Amino acid sequence: MTDLPRLHQNSQTVTLSFEGTLIQSCMRLDDPDDLVLDYTRTMMGALLFNPRPARVLMIGLGGGSLVKYLHRHVPEADVTVVEISQSVIDLRDAFHVPPDDARLHTVCADGAKFMAHPPHAYDLILVDGFTGEGIAEALCSRSFYLNCRKALTPEGLLVANVQADTEQTREIGKRLFKAFGGSMISVLSDEGGNDIVTAGPRHLFEQGRADFEGHWAALSAAHQATLGVTSSRIQRALIKGFPIG
Repeated sequence: MTDLPRLHQNSQTVTLSFEGTLIQSCMRLDDPDDLVLDYTRTMMGALLFNPRPARVLMIGLGGGSLVKYLHRHVPEADVTVVEISQSVIDLRDAFHVPPDDARLHTVCADGAKFMAHPPHAYDLILVDGFTGEGIAEALCSRSFYLNCRKALTPEGLLVANVQADTEQTREIGKRLFKAFGGSMISVLSDEGGNDIVTAGPRHLFEQGRADFEGHWAALSAAHQATLGVTSSRIQRALIKGFPIG
C-alpha cells in the first residue's frame, strides 16, 4: 500500500483515512474500545457462531477497532494482526491500541503472502484491508480465499469486509462462493458502503438459523450490546442465504 494514512482529531473522535477516501476507522475519545462504525460491529457477528475463538488472525489493522474489542472482550483469544503499512502500525498509540503482549501480536507484512504460508490454523480470520482505491486486489483473489479456507480450523470462519454493490463485489462474492462451496452469508452495514461476508462450515449457519435466539442468549452482555443493532440483519441473512448471479 502506497497511500499514507491521515489522522484527524476533534474534541470527540479520532479518525483514520487515506487520500480521496471516506473514513476507514473512527474512535471515540471518551470510549476508545467502542465499535463506532457499524461495519465493525457487523464483522463481530461471527461471535454469534463462535463466541470464544481461541486463535484469531486479522488482515489489516487500520485504527485497531476490532483488535481492541477482541483484546478486551475475548480475553481467551490469541490475536495476530498482519498490516502491510508500517505507517499505519505507527499510529497505534493514537488509537489506543494496546502494545503487543502474550496474546496480541502485530506483524508488518503483506497479508496475501502471509496467508500463503500461515504459521497456525485459526478459528476466525478477519479481512479488512483497504487502500485509497478500495479493497486491495491481492486480498480478494481466488487463491487468497482458498488459502484462507485452508488456514481455518474445522469450525473456523472467514469474515471479509468488501465494498457494497459494485461489479468487484459481485465478482468477490462468486470467488468466495466457490472457495467455500456456497456456505456463506452477506450482511450490509448501516453505513451502506460495506458488505460483510462470513464464510465457513455450513452446519454453523444451519444451527444459527435454527436456533438464533439460543445463540443470542449464549453471548456475553458486552457482545449483545455490540451486536444489538446488527443482529436482525444477521438473522435475515441466515434465512435468506447468499444468492449469486
